[in-house]
Amino acid sequence: MEEEWIAGKHSVTEALRSGRTINKIWIADTAQKHLTQPIIAEAKKQGIVIQHVDKRKLDQTVPGIQHQGVVAQAAPYAYAEVEDILEAARSKNEHPFILLLDEIEDPHNLGSILRTADCTGAHGVIVPKRRSASVTATVSKTSAGAAEYVPVARVSNLAQTIDRLKEEGVWVVGTDVTAREAVFGNGVFTGPVALVIGNENKGMGRLIREKCDVLVKLPMQGQINSLNASVAAGVVMYEVLRSRQAQG
Repeated sequence: MEEEWIAGKHSVTEALRSGRTINKIWIADTAQKHLTQPIIAEAKKQGIVIQHVDKRKLDQTVPGIQHQGVVAQAAPYAYAEVEDILEAARSKNEHPFILLLDEIEDPHNLGSILRTADCTGAHGVIVPKRRSASVTATVSKTSAGAAEYVPVARVSNLAQTIDRLKEEGVWVVGTDVTAREAVFGNGVFTGPVALVIGNENKGMGRLIREKCDVLVKLPMQGQINSLNASVAAGVVMYEVLRSRQAQG
């Protein structure tokens, strides 16, 4: 049977709250009681098996992840469809606010982007099936549990998905350090919008860049002319939120 691991207090707590199917939870013998007690109580309420184990077993199960003595075995992450993301906007009577990640490969970046996407009210994130980070235990941990709430769709062809979003009236905005237009106060974020965030090293691919309706950049004042992908994405997401709140 396929299974996935969710590690860390926040990630496991949000997985329980969101209704994710969890088969078993492991608690390290040395875990701090104040961290694990609420998780144990909720798991018992849901009838989920809890097992107390040596911390080393958890270290081996999720190597390299700060699990805080809590690891859950869950059903595989359920990816959304693009239509689900559009429907999420419709159901709230809001203009779509979507992120398109063009080959973001670092799971920590994906997790950070999902966390900010949840905080700023984005309706979903779209990633390509190839050459892209997928939702793993590392992503879930970095997202502080936001991976349980922000729909993520995986698509075979990001360029075709952009065409489909345009047919739905979505304005596609690419972030690019060579763009002429600044991200702040340009008025493109109040309507239906999809933000394109490029690869950590190469930025957006040529075809994706050409399909954008407009390119924007973050102003740079220092010696280094680029930001980490998840930080840049966060700044732009908050500009979308600020623009929409200012409009009322």
